[in-house]
This record gives sequence, C-alpha cells and structure tokens, in this order.
Amino acid sequence: MKNLLFVALSLMAVSVSAQNQSIFNGKDLTGWKIYGTEKWYVEKGELVCESGPDKQYGYFATEKEYKDFELTLEFKQESNGNSGVFFHSQIEGTTVSGWQAEVAPLNNHSGGIYESYGRGWLIQPTAEKEKALKEGEWNKMKIVVKGNVVTTWLNGEQMITLTDEKIGSRTGKIALQIHDGGGVKVRWKNIFIKEL
Repeated sequence: MKNLLFVALSLMAVSVSAQNQSIFNGKDLTGWKIYGTEKWYVEKGELVCESGPDKQYGYFATEKEYKDFELTLEFKQESNGNSGVFFHSQIEGTTVSGWQAEVAPLNNHSGGIYESYGRGWLIQPTAEKEKALKEGEWNKMKIVVKGNVVTTWLNGEQMITLTDEKIGSRTGKIALQIHDGGGVKVRWKNIFIKEL
C-alpha cells in the first residue's frame, strides 16, 4: 500500500512539474540566447539585464518556441526600467517581430500590449490600473496567451484583455528586453511557464 501511495504521489509531482516549468534556473543562462551587445547575467540567483556601452536594444530569448501558455515572473526595476516581455516573437539581430507585455516606469503602461515593427500599441491599461506597479520593489506579472486572447496581470490586478487574430495565428519565443537609450537595469526571478 505504501508503495502504491509513493508511486501515485510521484506521478502527481511529475504531472505538476510538467505543467508548470521553471525556464530560468537561477544559476546560468541555459535554455536562452542573447541578442545584441547589452548585458545579461546571473547574480544572487536573479537574472539581471543592464544597458551596455552601445545603449541599444537587447533581447534575451528562450531557445524554445511557445504558442498557448501561462507565464509568471517577477521583476524589479533598479533604474530606468523600460523593458518588456515578448511572446510569439522572432528575432534577427536586434530586430524583433512579435508582441510585448510592457514593463516600464510608473504610468508608462506596464501590462499593456505593444506590437513591435507593426501596429504599435494595441491596448494600454487604464490610468487607475497603472497604480498596480510598485516602483523599486518586486512586481509579479502573469501573461496568459490562449488562441486569439491575451490577458495580463500585475501584482494580482488584471491589466488588460485583448482579442487579436494575428496573435492567435503565430507562435514564437519568449524574450525579455532591454530598451535602447542606456541606463536600463532590471532584475528578474521566478520565471515559470505552463503550456496550455
């Protein structure tokens, strides 16, 4: 009986881990690729992105592509925190095509959806929802992409819901961004994805 219980619990653990997987190991950059010359490194178990001397766009993207998923992560903006979480993205050099859930300083539409090299802003959170961002502190973001529908949350506050057939027609990498202009530094941790 004990053996059966152990097997059942083991199978449940495997099932849960298969559903909700860590895609940043807290030790190194395994499973990801750097695009551009900006800085990406691990410090105290956290992923740090920082502008380099070129002060250009930089991306840190998964090697794997994803279509329908629930992504959760935490970020802390240490200086100009203009960044973002791209999905369904393809990257050539430092040119990215895809959609970005914005990560930016207060009142700059964190949680909104921006289409790079395309239609620009598709949806922004309301002014009231902008207050969900905690400047200089850890923030938790959740992004759910299923079919044509994207929903984002910031610190438990639902920021936007968007229905867009173009998004639903694509697949691609998850990518974190360093915005151009220099002076950007953001920390990331607890990056988990569940494929739907």
